[in-house]
Amino acid sequence: MKRYFQATGRTLAACLLLISLSYAQKPLVKGVAGVSITVSDMDRAVDFYSHVLTFQKISDEEFADEKYERLEGIFGLRVWLVRMRLGDESIELAEYLAPKGRPIPAGSHSNDRSFQHIAIIVSDMDAAYKILRQNKVEHASSGPQRLPDWNKNAGGIRAFYFKDPDGHPLEILQFPPDKGAAKWHVASDKVFLGIDHTAMVVGDTDSSLHFYRDLLGMRVVGESENYGTEQAHLNNVFGAHLRITSLRAESGPGVELLEYLSPHDGSPFPADEHANDVVHRQTLVFTNDADAAAKQFSNAHASFVSCGVVAESDGQLGFKKAFVARDPDGHAILVEEK
Repeated sequence: MKRYFQATGRTLAACLLLISLSYAQKPLVKGVAGVSITVSDMDRAVDFYSHVLTFQKISDEEFADEKYERLEGIFGLRVWLVRMRLGDESIELAEYLAPKGRPIPAGSHSNDRSFQHIAIIVSDMDAAYKILRQNKVEHASSGPQRLPDWNKNAGGIRAFYFKDPDGHPLEILQFPPDKGAAKWHVASDKVFLGIDHTAMVVGDTDSSLHFYRDLLGMRVVGESENYGTEQAHLNNVFGAHLRITSLRAESGPGVELLEYLSPHDGSPFPADEHANDVVHRQTLVFTNDADAAAKQFSNAHASFVSCGVVAESDGQLGFKKAFVARDPDGHAILVEEK
């Protein structure tokens, strides 16, 4: 047994976690519900996502609730939440009316550990880019890039990074005929179709897989190693060389892990980041049993943001029970039991 640990590089605790999870009959997380994005000006954000990217508002609520304080770890909060849908997927915009958090730091880069975007699928990259240019969006890439054909798992994909009014990175992406879900290839008169995944920078893919695959129960659906001038210009990071791993739950958008094999000069995740800081995003997932999920998170030594599992008897907050925790790099995960 000792030789096995040495050969695989796994600790005893990690192996025991894998063994215990292998006996679980169902994944801990049933699906991904979307991503929550903290914004500084809700009216401006809604105008951008609706008029530029054609999202539709589906809910609009304010909360000043002690339960929400315990959920997000922010005392004395008043938060304005707007849910917006594009195709089959949705996002949540959150403006903290009190207390106000900090803006995104100037000079942020795509290889910073706090980086996380949503990938919006488009039917026509040239038409989508034209719309973004007409609306004077801030570029994060030099322009749309077509990934080279030598890259078997990513060749032919066209992509472009840009920023919303607060500086959150976003991606538009067009799949070639042999890649992507079938629904992205259905003929449509719409330019912006829906959200395929959320992508986040991680420090070590294997550590992140212990979290997203072994703990949450998501399955790996794709892997690639991306580098070259197209990738560098997409990320706007000189010499970018990435290990990319795609995972999915039973439903909802995927989660993509971006490990920069080089360069290694990205900023670490802010140790003092909070939900009211505009840099904050949290991936929304749902489970059948929040108490059981929290216990497994605790056994895996995950870092909790919430003061335990928050129960909501009247369903006003949209869930029965929920908690927020962080992955190994600091990205926030909101786990809800509906």
